[in-house]
Amino acid sequence: MRASPATRIYATSVHHARKEPVAHRFRTRSHSWLVDLDDLPRLGRLQRLASFEARDHLGDPDRTLRENLDTFLATQGIDLRGGKILMLAVPRVLGTVFNPISVHWCHDPDGALVCTVVEVHNTYGDRHAYLVHADEFGRAEVDKALYVSPFNDVSGSYSLTVPEPDEKVMVQVVLRRPGRPAFVAGMTGHALPVTTRTVVRLALTQPLEPLSVSARIRLHGIWLWLRRLPVQPRPSHHQEAVQ
Repeated sequence: MRASPATRIYATSVHHARKEPVAHRFRTRSHSWLVDLDDLPRLGRLQRLASFEARDHLGDPDRTLRENLDTFLATQGIDLRGGKILMLAVPRVLGTVFNPISVHWCHDPDGALVCTVVEVHNTYGDRHAYLVHADEFGRAEVDKALYVSPFNDVSGSYSLTVPEPDEKVMVQVVLRRPGRPAFVAGMTGHALPVTTRTVVRLALTQPLEPLSVSARIRLHGIWLWLRRLPVQPRPSHHQEAVQ
């Protein structure tokens, strides 16, 4: 196994809390990786247990993750001039993947943070990339643009908290409607040793984690539907829609 110094593997706790019109919450464990898009981990025979592929994120599946991020940033007038991009994401495991959210921290050649790209996926196969300029605490505001839950339309805005991770990671998304929060989702975690043993242990203790996360979201959706929560119409959405 070969990984760059920037690589981290995080044991995480993921939580969802709906505030209205029906209060509902759940929490689950998972794991995510922080990877350098210019130097992705090479796991050799263990590659099927953790891989990062362009087809699972924004852009052209026939190009690299790095090329697609640079292309997206260019549409926003941003040129990193080769600066480092670190991506926090759930890896593809045994051919399956589901990333409710992946975060890209984009730096200039001197290492300064230029911007952050927050990529959101829903269970319908849609995705949206939000370009944000967070403050020193990793906080930013952005209008909601992607239909994520069948019980929430695309109105409102997100309060994002996406500080750059180190030995710990924390990401939070709060959906706000006028004067009130409607939904809160977040992830916290701590770094594990970046070793073959860690990769194998996660594969044994959290098999097919991408599928289980997607399944949990659907099961909780069924529970809310049984509570007669109204379903909102789903609009069409372009995969690489921008801010």
